[in-house]
Amino acid sequence: MAPSGMERLQKLIYDAFVAICFAIYRFVFARPTENKRKIPPVSNPLLAVSATQLAGRIRRREVSSEEVVQAYIDRIQQVNPLVNAVVKDRFSAALQEAAQVDKLIDEEPGGEEVLADRLPFLGVPLSVKESFGLQGMPHTSGIVSRRRVVASVDAPPVALLKRAGAIPLDVTNTSEACMWAESHNHLYGITSNPYDLERMPGGSSGGEGSLLAAAGAVIGLGSDIGGSIRMPCFFNGVFGHKTTPGVVSNENQYPPCTGRHDEYTSTGPMCRYAEDLLPMLKIMAGPKAHMLSLNEKVELKKLRFFTVPDDGGSPLTSPVSEELRRIQRKVAERLEADLGVSIQEARFPELRYSFRIWDAYMGLPDKEGKPPVSFAVELGEPGRPVWPVWEALKSMLGKSDHTVAAISVALLEKRPASTSIFLVGLKEKLQKDVDELLGPDGVLFYPSHPRVAPKHHHALFRPLDFAYTGIFNILGLPVTQCPLGLNEEGLPLGVQVVSGKLQDRLPLAVALYLEKAFGGWREPPANVHKMKMV
Repeated sequence: MAPSGMERLQKLIYDAFVAICFAIYRFVFARPTENKRKIPPVSNPLLAVSATQLAGRIRRREVSSEEVVQAYIDRIQQVNPLVNAVVKDRFSAALQEAAQVDKLIDEEPGGEEVLADRLPFLGVPLSVKESFGLQGMPHTSGIVSRRRVVASVDAPPVALLKRAGAIPLDVTNTSEACMWAESHNHLYGITSNPYDLERMPGGSSGGEGSLLAAAGAVIGLGSDIGGSIRMPCFFNGVFGHKTTPGVVSNENQYPPCTGRHDEYTSTGPMCRYAEDLLPMLKIMAGPKAHMLSLNEKVELKKLRFFTVPDDGGSPLTSPVSEELRRIQRKVAERLEADLGVSIQEARFPELRYSFRIWDAYMGLPDKEGKPPVSFAVELGEPGRPVWPVWEALKSMLGKSDHTVAAISVALLEKRPASTSIFLVGLKEKLQKDVDELLGPDGVLFYPSHPRVAPKHHHALFRPLDFAYTGIFNILGLPVTQCPLGLNEEGLPLGVQVVSGKLQDRLPLAVALYLEKAFGGWREPPANVHKMKMV
């Protein structure tokens, strides 16, 4: 399905328009910078241990929970002035809870095994995306009109992780109303990427991704309706998992799921170490954990592997950079050499329409015929809906409470609905072909994004590149985002690992392998210009 002449012309016009807008932006706003600030190196060895291992050490009394919590508090206070990831902390309460954990361990008659089974993350610090309800903490999703909203109860995944012994330290920044590729809003400001503070950490779970990469957290909680776990994990070089929808609860998040959004939204774990993904997911899934058969052993040599190099040349997305194509090829080569498996290249022509499919399905009504709540309504909550045209005019004068990105999304919502028989047919064919290819034992590699972490606000000029992640929300497939080292500029590389529905354990097992093969999370370098590609 080669691009038609009209599609090629549309792409030329679109690329020219983007180039002109970007040139204007650079001329008006760009400022030369000297003596770039850097994230300070990690000095406390407790910050370089997985949550699973930390929990074991705490249970064995090799280190106290209070020591671990204090180490992360110190690190957050060190890095947050640079990255602006944490928007509200609960350090005093967390230290009190850590002291109670240490007392519980001293008094537990059953020993380590009993605690490991009942409280697997006992005493381990946890970071939470601010869009989740965390009792007593802000629950605004970066919307100025919600600045006084405080969560009265915990979101179910938060409650389950707390019940497993985890200690929340903070809530982290998001994009405004969780609907943009950069974590920026006019309530909390903009979050930066610890590998290069001039670059974005992604969105909407960008605060989580940034804090994890800066070693200010070891495990975190994110949500994903178009790549909001996977893009931040990719840009920040950490692990994240978009679960099969319907397994982990999406309740008590803002914005809430309306229309058919619950079918596309996934709540999942984010972490620096791959071994924490599966135990976190097992806890977060609660009573539905059995649906994923997470206790079943995965033998990588018995899996079938596929790689898809790009979306086939969509006129709406950027071409995948050569460095990302190269690292994806290296993954295939390494698997073939280490495991003796064969990696087959696959192509799906329908991927060229990824954004249009995502956009069409996001607007579908629920089973009762109710359409999703409009973005303008969500931006105005708890008051009246915003008027995007008026906000655009105010923004030109610096008077709007909303970001340019949020206003743009609200304006685009005014377009006529794009659902058509053509797009529905494309989605159904893509769903059928991908499901048949993967089956119960297939794994697919796909680019996380066309390029590594862009500079701040550059997503405004390539707004649809998220389609590389968004299409899997509509297909309802589980995806693990895996880091693959750093490029020559010291920026994270990575890949999406996709499997069939409810086969989440497969990409989680591949993540463990890729961590060993490519090094996993790398501490942000002191001098990015001296880093070499893996």
